[in-house]
Amino acid sequence: MSPVHSAAVGLLTGLGLIVAIGAQNAFVLRQGLLRRHVGVIVAICALSDAVLILAGVAGVGALITSHPTVVTLARWGGAIFLVQFGIRTALAARHPGSLTAEERGVNGLRAAVMTTVAFTWLNPHVYLDTVVMLGSLSATHGRDGRWWFGLGAMAGSLLWFTALGYGARWLRPLFAKPRAWQVLDLVIAVVMIALGVSLVVGA
Repeated sequence: MSPVHSAAVGLLTGLGLIVAIGAQNAFVLRQGLLRRHVGVIVAICALSDAVLILAGVAGVGALITSHPTVVTLARWGGAIFLVQFGIRTALAARHPGSLTAEERGVNGLRAAVMTTVAFTWLNPHVYLDTVVMLGSLSATHGRDGRWWFGLGAMAGSLLWFTALGYGARWLRPLFAKPRAWQVLDLVIAVVMIALGVSLVVGA
């Protein structure tokens, strides 16, 4: 396969795996609506994906699957984090009168960084999708083609998070009313708790 073909397949595969309603995407969308630390959040998500994709292409996925204890610890840690975040978001949605743009989401830069890192690295699905799955698929493109596949997947991640974070501002007029923020927070809470519970059940 040509480098261009491998990169294109990697781009489409990467987009297919990350363009879904998940904990990380929900958080990026929320912060994008608030226009709060978007650049930092997008950079962390994209760079984290790049590291994980490179690890998968290099063959780390096989090492992870051979150590089930590591996967189990990540699963429970991710479940606890997601459920508590979901509960906190659901409780905040109980007061629609206070759901203004200035009061939603994560405020400080440090909190935004820590929360983004947690959503990225405490979610076992991230390792399964980027390290294990993309790593396995990259191997089908040969010794050199797999790196082009990985570069394509990284480009897909960067494009998606940039579009999600900065494109969210176009939805801002929709969230001019407190009720819209309440609905968004409830949806995010359901997604977080459902993902957390699914991790526990899967264990």
